[in-house]
Amino acid sequence: MTDILRSWHLHGMSMALLCCATSLPAKEVTIAAPDSPMLRYAAAKLESALRQRGEAARTVRPDDASARPDIVVRTPAGEGINPGPEGFRLARRDGRLYVLGGDERGAMYGVLEVAGQIRLGRHWSKIQERTVKAQFPFRAIKFNLPWAAYRTSPAIEQHDATCRDVKFWEAFLDMMAENRFNVLTLWSLHPFHYMVRPKSFPEASPFTDAELAEWRSLWRRLLAMAKERGIETYLVNWNIFVSPEFARAHNVARWSETWRHIGPDPERSEIVVRYTREVVAQVLNEYPDLTGLGITLGEQMGGMTPDERRAWLDRTFFAGIAGANRPVKFLYRAPLSADVKSGGTTSEENDRRTRAQIESLGKNITGPVWVEFKHNWSHAHSSPDLFMVHGGKLSDAYWNPPPTRHKIVWTMRNEDFFVLRWGQPDFVRAFLQNQRKDYVGGVIIGSECYVPALDYITAPGPHKTWRFAFERQWLFYAVWGRLLYDGATADRDFAALLEERFGAGLGDDLLQAWKLASQAPLHFASFHRGTWDGSLYTEGFSSWVDRGDGKRTFFDIDSFIKHPVLDTKRYINIADFVKAGGVAEAGKFSPPALAAQLERDGAEAARRVAAVRAKAKPSPTLECELADIEAWTAYASYFAEKLRAGVALATARANNDPKQQALATAALEKALGHWKRLAELGGRFNRLPVLSNAREPFSWALLTPAVERDIEISRQPLGNRKENSAPKP
Repeated sequence: MTDILRSWHLHGMSMALLCCATSLPAKEVTIAAPDSPMLRYAAAKLESALRQRGEAARTVRPDDASARPDIVVRTPAGEGINPGPEGFRLARRDGRLYVLGGDERGAMYGVLEVAGQIRLGRHWSKIQERTVKAQFPFRAIKFNLPWAAYRTSPAIEQHDATCRDVKFWEAFLDMMAENRFNVLTLWSLHPFHYMVRPKSFPEASPFTDAELAEWRSLWRRLLAMAKERGIETYLVNWNIFVSPEFARAHNVARWSETWRHIGPDPERSEIVVRYTREVVAQVLNEYPDLTGLGITLGEQMGGMTPDERRAWLDRTFFAGIAGANRPVKFLYRAPLSADVKSGGTTSEENDRRTRAQIESLGKNITGPVWVEFKHNWSHAHSSPDLFMVHGGKLSDAYWNPPPTRHKIVWTMRNEDFFVLRWGQPDFVRAFLQNQRKDYVGGVIIGSECYVPALDYITAPGPHKTWRFAFERQWLFYAVWGRLLYDGATADRDFAALLEERFGAGLGDDLLQAWKLASQAPLHFASFHRGTWDGSLYTEGFSSWVDRGDGKRTFFDIDSFIKHPVLDTKRYINIADFVKAGGVAEAGKFSPPALAAQLERDGAEAARRVAAVRAKAKPSPTLECELADIEAWTAYASYFAEKLRAGVALATARANNDPKQQALATAALEKALGHWKRLAELGGRFNRLPVLSNAREPFSWALLTPAVERDIEISRQPLGNRKENSAPKP
């Protein structure tokens, strides 16, 4: 026993002797905790949890001589106890529960853990001893703001009022703290004129003094609430943009007037350099609770070489930070292009030059620089292994030799399922297992095309017991956040969260059903390679564009046969499989084997759903989640039959075989039935069609005619086709 624990033991004995001197009525639970913003927040959550269980509670300062605390919170943890930064130790001694934090944030997480265990039904005096150490220091959510938004579409703009509501941010930040996220990244093409009136360029502001005061109040409240929950905040922008008013006043960067987010015509004027430098410094000075900044070397930098882009960054952002009156942290998004274009390209030389700039960063930039990459471009919910970043393959230049000035963070984008819920902790575990490297600092999760604010998807009714969009995807955030913080978080912990919501005895079946159902989109996005955001919308079996006619394109049977896979370690596409004589390399899913796996997973998920329903009549809210599980199983069945159809049709075309053609048609007819079931389940509790970043709204029912056309394609005469079975490059 350490000296500090021995002193607690002796102190506890003396307290026990005093208590035995007289018989006292049951007393309230007393929490002794240091007075700090994070611990005040956590103690309030603990008091609330105790009261929900019928126990009175109050929090006192540790030096309150009259208190006889039942729960003692201390930070730092003390001699001989080292849970590390953000970690905590729970220990029981002499009838007391001790929460020992490695630092203030770790103590907060320890108190929140106790509150969570109490909500799950465990008495505070029976909470198990444990030590938890934070797995990654950077556990972030990407939140695209609806003002000066990356995409100007009704799907994004509809969130404006919700994102100006402090109650929304309070609820969102509570969720983040509960799931141990510690960084909120706020993304906008140019957020700065919503925060300050630039001193040297007042013409850049579109607001009256009263309007700007409202914006400032919102920003300050948001940043303060994040800070008291142990959440760092970063503003992340794209370049080069200015406010619309500044663009008009000085005839520069005129694309900023419409927020056209990508183009080939760079802005090189000196006044834009001055404006950017000064507005960066002013924002940092006026918002001391803002943790840091992040940048994107694109999208309106087309026409500039990579060296010119880095030089512009030196003269603007880094000069502005150096001129601010305080240090900040920095998120450096790795260049999206290694040439003068606005699209995606990579090169080792550009990687090395970017690393050199990062390593040279000095004045007012504190801590490691977080260097960000998109894992598997915009479709991270695919393979746990890395096959590409934005633009292509990534060299090892950022971590070979080992860095001392920066750490890598991976953005795990979700552009693949917005309507249907998802929760697969095994996928997250497999991904994180690959990241156990000294140079990896953490992960950002989130979307470009989906804002988790206004719930515009769920239909009204007794099933809807929540207000905001992120609340319907609660399991997604719980799985990612808790595993990023504590890699030892077990399935039983997620099952307990499901039981807290839906009733005792249901957790294991529900979790297993979610895990099996959630495999289907992972298989598809691994089998059907996506790149930029709209190239793949997994749950819709389609792609979309946000320019021109804004068309949505269903993946018909012809494109499905030929399209390349993402995960070349585990999958082979249909064209290559047929060309190889129906043989796949060892360790790879052949298309027929993948179809069989999808059906097995779907059948077991359905069995688990039936087991849940057999135990008790589900609440409307639970039925809403069960419908999503069943929708994924219908999706898996559709995918499986389309795989079989694709193999049969490609074989029929290669061999002029009408029997294989008939098998293909039959499989597609079965697939149509599964699609119609998916459309029914997807719309059962939702308001479909929903707005999307394509001009066309989305629903499965709207795509049913395209599904039916696959059957027509399969019936086309075999001899009239000239096939190239090679996959697209």
